[in-house]
Order: sequence, then C-alpha cells, then structure tokens
Amino acid sequence: MALVDVTRSCLDSIRQISEHIEGSILYLDAGSTESFQFMGAFPVLLDAGVRTVCSLENMCSLDQVVDLNSSSYPATKVVVITTRLLSDAHRYILRCLSTHQGVRRCSVFTSISEIAHSAYPDSPLGPDAFREYESLLIQDYKELEKKVTKSKRPGSSNKRENLISEEEGWSQLTSSEEDIDHASPSGRNFFKDNLIEDTEDVWEKLVVSVHHFPMILCPFSPRVFVLPSEGSIAEAYLSVEHEDALSPGLPPLSTGSPFDRDDAPPGATLTANFLYHLATEMDLKLEIFSLGDLSKTVGKILTDMSSLYDVGRRKRSAGLLLVDRTLDLVTPCCHGDSLVDRMFSSLPRRERTKSYAQIRGSEAKLKNGPSSLQRAPLDVHIPLAKVLSEEDCKMDNFRLLESIEAFLCGWESSNSTSQIVDLVTLRNKIHNEKNLLSEMELLSGSFVSTENFHGTPYFETILDRRTKDGAVLVKKWLQEAIHRENITVNVKTRPGYATKSELQSLIKALAKSQSSLLRNKAIIQLAVATLAAMDESNSVRWDAFVSSEKILSVSAGDTTSQSLAAEIGDLINKSAFAGLHGQKNRKLGASVGVLSFQDALLLMITGYILAGENFPTSGSDGPFSWQAEQLLKDSIVDSILENPGVARLKFLNGLTEDLENNLNRLKSEENKEASSDKLQLDDLDDDQWGTWGDEDADNVDDTKDKDSYGDMQLKLELRDRVDNLFKFLHKLSSLKQKNIPLRDGSMSSESSFGGDPYASKGLLYKLLSKILSKNDVPGLEYHSSTVGRLFKSGFGRFGLGQAKPNLADQNLILVFVIGGINGLEVREAQEAISDSGRPDVELILGGTTLLTPDDMLDLLLGSSSYI
Repeated sequence: MALVDVTRSCLDSIRQISEHIEGSILYLDAGSTESFQFMGAFPVLLDAGVRTVCSLENMCSLDQVVDLNSSSYPATKVVVITTRLLSDAHRYILRCLSTHQGVRRCSVFTSISEIAHSAYPDSPLGPDAFREYESLLIQDYKELEKKVTKSKRPGSSNKRENLISEEEGWSQLTSSEEDIDHASPSGRNFFKDNLIEDTEDVWEKLVVSVHHFPMILCPFSPRVFVLPSEGSIAEAYLSVEHEDALSPGLPPLSTGSPFDRDDAPPGATLTANFLYHLATEMDLKLEIFSLGDLSKTVGKILTDMSSLYDVGRRKRSAGLLLVDRTLDLVTPCCHGDSLVDRMFSSLPRRERTKSYAQIRGSEAKLKNGPSSLQRAPLDVHIPLAKVLSEEDCKMDNFRLLESIEAFLCGWESSNSTSQIVDLVTLRNKIHNEKNLLSEMELLSGSFVSTENFHGTPYFETILDRRTKDGAVLVKKWLQEAIHRENITVNVKTRPGYATKSELQSLIKALAKSQSSLLRNKAIIQLAVATLAAMDESNSVRWDAFVSSEKILSVSAGDTTSQSLAAEIGDLINKSAFAGLHGQKNRKLGASVGVLSFQDALLLMITGYILAGENFPTSGSDGPFSWQAEQLLKDSIVDSILENPGVARLKFLNGLTEDLENNLNRLKSEENKEASSDKLQLDDLDDDQWGTWGDEDADNVDDTKDKDSYGDMQLKLELRDRVDNLFKFLHKLSSLKQKNIPLRDGSMSSESSFGGDPYASKGLLYKLLSKILSKNDVPGLEYHSSTVGRLFKSGFGRFGLGQAKPNLADQNLILVFVIGGINGLEVREAQEAISDSGRPDVELILGGTTLLTPDDMLDLLLGSSSYI
C-alpha cells in the first residue's frame, strides 16, 4: 500500500481544479500564499495555465499586465483562493471585481466548508452558504457599479466614501471606494479603451461560483503539517474566557466537562470540519480517539459528521488521535535540542497583513466577545544579504533603478512622474548608506523554495534533527553541491563538526556565480538559516535558557519547594539588573545580560508548572510558601519600577506609560537635588532662617506631597497587577490537579531534565509509547460511530457487540495537537515509533500552528492571553 503523503495530496487537489484556474488571474490571500509556498505549488499553478498569481490583500489594476503564460487575449476570469470565511474575504473579492471590469467569470475557493460557515457564531450565511454568497456578491457588485457610474455623471459628487451605504446588510462588509482607489490608483482609467462601453450592465454578464477547497495547509514534510497562520481556522478562539481558560489560542484545562456542541468555541467547529475534509481528500476512514476536553468536543463533532456522510464508502482505515495542547505546556515553553526550533526562534518573521477584524469598520460582536487572535506568520526572512553582500556578489543598484524607471516610463507616461520621484527618493536613501537590498528585501530568503520537495528534501530531513546533527548535515549538503558545481574551496573542515566560519565560507563559494546561486538556492537558504541560529546573539541566549531550565528542573526534584523559588527569584533579579545595566551602557547590553526580564517571566512560568507537578498545592495558595512568593512579587515589582519598558505584557496594559513617566520624573528630581546640594555646599551664607516663610518653597513642598501620593497610588496599582499575575501562575501550577489525564503522573513533565530518558520526554512521546505498547492511557476516549453505538447498545445483548478498537492496531496514525506543535515534538514522535518496534506504523503529525517559546509567552502573558 502506498505511503500517505500530505504534500502530494495538496498538489493533487490543485490539479483537480485546473479547469477553473486555467487562463485566470489567481488571487491568493495571506494564508493561501503561505500554504502554497510550503507545499511548492507555484510550478503546478503555472502548469495549469494560470496567467499570474497575485496577493488578494494587495491587489491592483497592474495585475492584468503580468502574463506568465503569454496569452494573447485579455483576462476575463478571476479566481480567488482564501483561507478565511467568505464574510471576511468579501471586501477584497469585491475590490477585485470593481478593479478588473472586463472579468466575466469569478470563481471563489475557500478552505471553510458550507457546514462550517453555517455553524460559525453569528455567521451571516446559512446552510446553503455558497449559493447565498454567490447571489450576495453579485448584488453588492451591482450596487457598487451603479453608484460608481452615477458618481461620474456631471454635477454628481465624486466623494468615494459616500458610494457605499453603511446601513445595508452585506455592504458593511465591503470596502469603501476610497480603499479601492488606494489599492488601484489607475484602476478606473485602465479600461478606458475596453470592450465594455456601458459599465452599468457589467454585473449582468458576471458569473460567480463558490467552491470548497479544503487542502490548504502548510506541510513541513510529507508527514508533518500545521495550518496557515493567517487563516480563519488557526486564528479562531479555542476557548472562551472563564476560570479554566488560559488563552484564546489554547484549549481550556481538561476538568472532565467538555463543551456541548452548541457551546463549543469557534476553533473547535472549524478544526473538526477541517480534519473531516482532510481525511476525505486523503481517502481515509478515521477511528477517532481524543485526550482532553476540547479534543473530545472536536471528536464528537467529527464522529457526527462521519456518521452522516461516510455511510457505505470504502476507504483506508486510519486512527486519529486528538490531543489538547494544555496537557503539556512545558515542552513548547522550553528550549529543546532542535535545529528547526532554533531557526524559527532566531529568524525574523514576515509582517502580518492588516487584521481583518481591524479593517471591518462595523464588525458584529459575537455572543462571547471577539473570536479570532493573531498567530505569528510561518514565513521567515532568511538574511541572505548579510552573507551575499560582499564585493563579488553586489548588485548594480543604479542599473536596477534605471531599468525600473524605463519600465515605468514605457508603461504609462502620464503617471510616471510621481513614480520617478519615488525612485529619486530611493536613490537618495542609497547615497545615505542604506542598502537597496534591505530597502526592497530583494535578498531575503525563506524555507519555501520548491526544491524542498523536488530532489533532495532538505527541510524535511532536518525537521527531526538535533542542532549539532542538523548543522553537520547542512555542511555535508553544501560540500556535495560544491562538488557538483566543480568549485574549488580552500576550507579546512573537521568531520562530525560544523562551525560558523566553515558554513560561511562554503556558502560564499557556492553563491559566487548567479547561475550556481539559482541552482542551489534551497540549500543556500537553509545554510544561511543555520548560520542565523548559530549566531552568537541567538545561540548564547538559547543556551542560557537551556541551562536555566535544567537548573529549575533539578530544583523541582528537591524535597521542598524553597530552592526552586530561590532559583526563580535569582533569575528575575539577574535579568532586571542586566536590563538596567544594559540601558546605562548600551555597548555592553548583549554581553552583560543574555536573558531579559521577559525571558525570566517565561522561565517563571516553567518553574511554576514544574512546582505544581512536584509539590502538590492546597487550593489556590500556590506551590510556594507565602514568604517565598512575597519575595518573588517584590522582585517583579522592583524590576518593573526600575525599568518599566522592559516588559510589554498584557497585565501591564494602561500602566506602562504612567510608570515610565513616573520613573523619568524621579530621575529628574534626583538630578535637581544633586545639583542644588552642590550649590548649597559651594555658596554657604550666614542666613540662619534658610527658606522659612518662602511661598515658593511651600509650593514645592505641596507638589512633592502630591507626587508622593501619586507615586504611592501607582505602586499600589502595580502590586494589584502583579497579584493578578500570580493568580494566573497558580492556575498554571494546578495543571496536574485540574487536568484529569495527568493526575496519575504517568504523562506529566516533572523531572523532565533528569536522568531518566523516559521522564525527559514530552507528552507526545509518552502518549505514543503507551498506545503502541497497548497500555491503558487515563482519559483517552474512543468516539464510536452511530453504527458502533447501535451494536454496543442494541445488539450487545445477543452477543453481537463490537469490541472497542485499539489505536495500536492501526497502521496509519494521524496525531493532531489542538493548539500547536514544535520541532522537538516532531523528533520525539518519530523516536516513539522507532522505540516501539513498530516500523509498519505510518505517523502523520499535525497541529494548529508551529509554536516557539516566544509564541507561548505571548499566548500566556502577552496580547493573546486572558490574564
């Protein structure tokens, strides 16, 4: 039987819609672009006959000019592929139609199914969502074109913002004409010689069709994937704010009370629909198991869908294991030995597109408040320019500027003036020693090269490698590429090691010629990413985290919690001192203090979770004594007062600016007092009365009293905020007690850095090891289908009951972690399969997103938290 390949399934699904996209201008939203880059879909799109591929959020009328397939006829077809709800993408789709008025057919493909659209809270679409949207889009387009035509008549107002009524239902979801003009400044006169003379009947000739396209995901390898970071599924809330919730981006604690289907958070419904259609596209029949309350809710929704739509279909059997991320928060918070995790933590990410929730001017409020959060983009910027910007690799900036200028002049002379001015401005920036490469990001690479899945699967191979092994493997690939290119390199290398200087020399040699650079760009980009992870500023910080986490784990193994509390306090004080010293002496900032105050807070989160697992708490008092915890609170308060800007976290919202102003005032007063004391010592007089009776001095004293009162109020407010922070930490320390599957201790993370190899592993390794050895897993629930429940309840009395399936009996296991995964878990999951002695088992690992320790800090204490 053929091996399951997620990447190949995604590419096959694109080929299946080739009839729709042939000859079209294809628009991808941010989530689809991210997905198609990782799966290497752009060559497939070109093979299917796509004229050009453009960004949906950044569309303009010039998109029609580009024609990658050299078609001789004007474009009459637009295709939009989106990872969002139709109501969210509506304004951009309408903008496309308004700009490209020669379009006769518009096809919209969304990764959200009709069922998910109708089940989403406060969705404007019903059960027949796609057909409803087709008519609504044509209706809004008709109204928009009529208003545009009317505004062009003599004597009519040309104010674009008045063209769309904000009082009409779906018109609230559309963009204003001001936005359309901003996106396409020449959009209105682009078709002045078009075949369409009367724009009033454009909408009558438009044919709109909406389709479901579920295979939009980000495959890191054929068997590891996550969801697009800017798609509706990844951004949907996984929990509503209540006492057992930690963050909207994480499932709630598993207290044994799963959600009813009607009360399930939006993320549960969308995730269940995605997994169902993923299995359908891959022709799999799922036996569903779940661990965690939210996973049980998703499993029930999946089971109900399978019972309704999968009757009589013959498919390959597979086991689906759903796991709540909150059952193991230590693994994603810690800095494990994974080269991929180091890369994603070290490299800058692409900036997110403007939030859909922010763009919509009058978004309807959901019953439980907002329902989406912002995930960190998966697309990284690999700093190729730093390595390739030597003299022999520099580009001729001014020749490039002249070429762009000539193109613009030839394109449209009437509009080239302002654009030439922009080029002059850009040239001035170059004279001011700002590199054109950094301005235009021409040499910013990523992991999304198509060679990742053709030829040598570079990224797939290092996905489960440790840092040292991965770096050595990258060096080996560079040497093989240099050998193929017949390049002579005089670099001394040691077998079994990879240093930064060795990699840098090999990269420069391989990229010396443009032809070699293009042929080997995949391995070059991966090698530069490895260099970034090995850079001192990143590697020293990562290693400091690893050392601190080991110390916390060893302290958690003591008989009392006193040493662990002392270690946490020491980390906070050292980071605060380093931050303060770094401000005074910025030249030494990187070397003096490796870990920042926010880093110390992340370590404190890890320490509290370990303390809760090793030292049982009584109620909400926390794992430490009152005295030890009070010292921790005082340390945090003092750290924030001394350097308020060091922690931009949610629990300080609305207070940071006041703290900074107060600190600046105190510093200025200290400087004034120091200068006045010096004057008094230098200019002593014989006046024994001093300033007695001086009204100005009395006013100064009153001002000081008011400032002292305000200072005291500010400190009290800060202490209240810190108290709330520690209440949240108490909730984290109670994970083992509140999460029912962790209560027996067999899968908790205590002593995770100790000598026991099994204890040092994360939840996924322990869970898969238990399942494959057919041991009982506390809290693991099997979701039987309607037919299975009928056999169990009705026919069981006649001896015809079905035995409960065992996940270990499946040769194909799909594990999906609701909330996200990291690179370390990919390696540990593969190790669990190898150690089980079951080479026949195929494992597919997926998650909501890829998590780094910084992402976890944002989810727990940052803008995406409930604190």
